Amino acid sequence: MEWIFWILCFIVVYSYLLYGLIIAFFAYFKKLFNKNALDELCCNLPEVTLFIPAYNEANYVQQKVTDCLALNYPKNKLKFIWVTDGSDDGTPDLLKKFPFIKAYHLEQRSGKIHAMNRGMQFVDTEIVVFSDANTLLGKDSILKIVECFFDAKVGCVAGEKRIVNKSLDIAVNAGEGFYWKYESWVKKQESDFNSVIGAAGELFAIRTSLYQPVEMDSVLDDFMISMRIAMRGYKIKYEPQAYAIETASASITEEMKRKVRIAAGGIQSVFRLLPLLNIFRFGVLSIQYISHKVLRWLVVPISFVFIFILGMLLFLKYPIFHYYGYLFYLQLLFYILVYFGWKFQNRKIGLKALFVPYYVFIMNYSVLLGIRRYISGSYSVNWERAKRG
Repeated sequence: MEWIFWILCFIVVYSYLLYGLIIAFFAYFKKLFNKNALDELCCNLPEVTLFIPAYNEANYVQQKVTDCLALNYPKNKLKFIWVTDGSDDGTPDLLKKFPFIKAYHLEQRSGKIHAMNRGMQFVDTEIVVFSDANTLLGKDSILKIVECFFDAKVGCVAGEKRIVNKSLDIAVNAGEGFYWKYESWVKKQESDFNSVIGAAGELFAIRTSLYQPVEMDSVLDDFMISMRIAMRGYKIKYEPQAYAIETASASITEEMKRKVRIAAGGIQSVFRLLPLLNIFRFGVLSIQYISHKVLRWLVVPISFVFIFILGMLLFLKYPIFHYYGYLFYLQLLFYILVYFGWKFQNRKIGLKALFVPYYVFIMNYSVLLGIRRYISGSYSVNWERAKRG
């Protein structure tokens, strides 16, 4: 019983902390011995298409178009494509006001990946950048992404997702903000060492020639597209200076809706990417993938449950002041903070760190719900965007 307890503890600590530190260690030494920089920058910038799949985004069209026009990239080398399949809120009509935008629309709603697969036939530029309609991009984002592609080994570039900062945040805002700051740091270490594990749909880019349509029922299309490019031997570069800004979820209910769907998509992705589990074939990429994604999607949430059960049994087995007792007290403190986060989730409190345990709990609980949803088959490829604050 004890060795199972310690193995599960190690898996949780490794997934959330040790993996990032180990990758950072190797990334540091790689930079020490690999100081060659790319000299050719911005001389011959390629044409780029900004591709925006959108479903019922009428409230964001004007904001997104204004944001796109402010991007720091040669206007004659930046094209815009929107695919608005299924939208019935006037989004296609609003886009007609902007002649420089190529908008493609079908009445039928078949999901984001169907829109992406269909829209890619209209992309005729060397690089395509994918972005969501409800996010704002940093002015230099396209330029920074393109600079990454001057390295011929790079097949995909992942931008950074930034949650709008507020001086006082409710629980979900604070937790989500902390989580993405940490995730961004881990991604930077992965990118510096080898390849970041997957790209997020808010902002990522690929070489157009590398695009391969993914299965029509794919939930995490962005992850699948990027990882299959990595499996072909290309690097996924992480560029924090290319960023997409969005507000946090409006409530923990909305955040959970998003995370449960992502978790179901994560389980689906693990089965779709089974060959990537072969470390003898993919080496470091496989180890990164297992450490950063597979453990968090399959093992860590279940580990939390058994750690608590085994911890309580060990607490009852040994004297009250045994180190198992102190470990169990730490677990109780964690869940007390989870309760605190739940109780005050809609309050604005300055000490944001108090909400981190609650967000970690919600993340892992959502994964368990996502596993159940995947097994039951009750998930959809159609957009299920969470309401943002």
